[in-house]
This record gives sequence, structure tokens and C-alpha cells, in this order.
Amino acid sequence: MSRPFRTAAVIGAGTIGLSWTALFAAHGMTVRVSDPRPDLAEAVADALEQFAPHLTAQGLDVSGLAAHVHIAADVTEAVRDADIVQENGPENVEFKKDLFATLVREAPKHALLLSSSSAIPTTTFTKEIQDADRILIGHPFNPPHQIPLVEVVPGERTSKDAVQKAVDFYTFLDRTPVVLHKEIPGFVGNRLQHAISREATYLVQQGVVSPQDIDKVLTNSLGIRWATVGLFLGQHLGGGPGGYRHIVTHIGKSMSKSITLGEPSQDPELEETAIKAVEKAYGTSPSTELSELRDRKQLAVLSALQQASKTGKEST
Repeated sequence: MSRPFRTAAVIGAGTIGLSWTALFAAHGMTVRVSDPRPDLAEAVADALEQFAPHLTAQGLDVSGLAAHVHIAADVTEAVRDADIVQENGPENVEFKKDLFATLVREAPKHALLLSSSSAIPTTTFTKEIQDADRILIGHPFNPPHQIPLVEVVPGERTSKDAVQKAVDFYTFLDRTPVVLHKEIPGFVGNRLQHAISREATYLVQQGVVSPQDIDKVLTNSLGIRWATVGLFLGQHLGGGPGGYRHIVTHIGKSMSKSITLGEPSQDPELEETAIKAVEKAYGTSPSTELSELRDRKQLAVLSALQQASKTGKEST
């Protein structure tokens, strides 16, 4: 790496920003956090305590974690000496336009300016910014201190050097960066998630299956397969000796003829049907117990996958 990643600024301390803060600090970085919320110091302290076991499970040393994190009075103070700036503000184009204009002006010239934007491409909010070559998307999946994927999405004027630096940075954090070759709203992960969610909502609205059973289908079949080999490799393996070509030219054609995907209704009554079904299954507000169970299961899956990969490498 051309420059060590020593100091990070986290702009926006919601769920994503707090998670990034803990991950950055656990990798020994000095982290300055900026957010107008009045309980910022308390929120940061609680997050570091809450996330410490998750980070320990990943083999990270969390002793003295809080010593790496500092509360900044404002954005200017947060980015003053930053090597990396990770923005986690609202999904609002105008907000990002104003903020990144400030970041370009106030952050050091070498600082990489990253946005955790979930759907808004870089070019959308950087058209009027002259120095946009170091601005790009670093979109995590929530929570980023647990889930490895980071989608790296350059804008039209992002430099190749900035893209490589972003890849190096997220690799330094033991994340899995994937560079998109073309900007598209929602990027890749959220578009796939949205497509599956649309069909699942349609099935619930039509009374085909309950939300609990949709989740059982995913966690006991597709989720396991996708977590281990992904979609295209899974299909390639499922095609037998003919691989993916056999899937596309035989089974795929047959399924295309027999399956027409549904369109979930936006009729208020049908929308309410799906909402009430989910709330009946899991409560009107997600409980702490459900969140903790999710975290334990995700960490267990990641640990098992890492161990399986390690064992595979050792046996070759």
C-alpha cells in the first residue's frame, strides 16, 4: 500500500457509522466521529461495548478500543488529519452534494472520500464538485463490522488510483471489496435483495406462504447454498457434467416457460396484509433477542466458512 491507513473520519453516527467506527478502531486506526446528535458520546461508547465481542470473535484485539475513538466538534475537525473519510448520512442527493463539497475543501488532499450510500451513485452528487477524483462509494452491508462485503463503486471522474486505494483500505480491514465496473442505482447487493423481496412479498400477499415459511425456505436451502458458493457457481455445479451451459439450455428454459414472477401490489390493503403478517410473526418492533440471535448466527456462519476455506487450503 502506498500509504498506511492511520486516521479515519466517520461522518454520521447512525447504525452504519457506529459499526464502521468500531471496525476502524479495532484495526488500530485513530477515529474521529462527527454527528449532530446530542447523545453522540454515549452512542459511541455503547456501540464500542456492544460490538467488542463481535470483533473479538473475528480475532481482533479490542483492548483499549475506546482510546482510539474521539468525538469531533464538527465535520472540519473530524476530517482535519484523515487518511480516510467514511460518510454515512441520509440517502439524500442534496445532503451529499453539500457535504462532499465541504469534505473536498476541508480534508487533506491525500484523503480518500468514501460514501456508504445504499443506492445513490457517486456521479449523482459530484457533478458540481471540481475535485471529484477521490470520491467514490464504499457501500457496506449492515453491520459492516460483521458482514464482509463492501461494494466499491467509482463515479465517472473517480481516478483508478482512488479505486485501488479503496480496495486496499477495505482489504486492510479484512473486508471483501467488490468493484463495480458501471454505476447503477442500488448497486448489486441491494438490487438482488430487492428482486427477491419483491417476489417474497407477492407470495405473502397472495396467501401462498407465510413470512416465517419464506424465511425457512431461504435459511434451509438457498441461503446455505449462496453462503457457500454463491449463485452462478451454485448453478454451474448444479448442472452436472454440463455445468452452467446445461442449466441455461435445459432446466433454465423449462423454468422460464413455467414460472412468471409476480408483481407485489401497492394497494394499501394488500400492503397491510404483508406488514401484519410479518409483525404477527416477529413482533411490531424487532426485539434485542432477535438481533443478538442474528449476530450469533452470522458470526457462526462466517467462522465456519473461514475454517472450511482454511482446511481446504491446508489439504491442497
